[in-house]
Amino acid sequence: MIVIMGASGTGKSTVSAYLTRQFGIPRVLTHTTRPARQGEVSGVDYYFETPTSFTQNHYLEAVTYSGYQYGSSYEGLTRAWAQNDLVSIILDTAGGMTYQQALGAQFAGLFLTVPDAAHLADRLVARGDAPARVAARLASAETKRDLTLPPALAPFTIVVVNADWAATKRALAAFVATFTA
Repeated sequence: MIVIMGASGTGKSTVSAYLTRQFGIPRVLTHTTRPARQGEVSGVDYYFETPTSFTQNHYLEAVTYSGYQYGSSYEGLTRAWAQNDLVSIILDTAGGMTYQQALGAQFAGLFLTVPDAAHLADRLVARGDAPARVAARLASAETKRDLTLPPALAPFTIVVVNADWAATKRALAAFVATFTA
């Protein structure tokens, strides 16, 4: 399982979609109670849940992030693995720690980062987040945590600075090649 991690705005969803398009690696959909952004569809981007429906799933990991609940269910994992032996999932670094402990040798971390906080703020605004929400998110403990790869995950994770899409695609191709060799 490729576990894609990084702070909000580092390109996790873009990279996940590219892995699916380019290499046929399906993404495990996670559940969230946050409202869908413009263009997002439940069952395609996330399973959008109410606080009540969120509690009715069986989670390998679940967190509260920016006031919303997120979690990856065993049901979602089963659906993805039915499609392909190699799948990806988008998690925060805390979720990545949980997955690494649960999956052991099946865990392959992919940590995305950007050159600086200004770059991150620009990306968040460009995707439609309100400036006040961006400022709050960048100041949050979760974002500060997810800007750095936890040392315990370093042996199992590659780091990609996602500032130049052509370079990112080359790094992803090399990473995926390690599983298909």
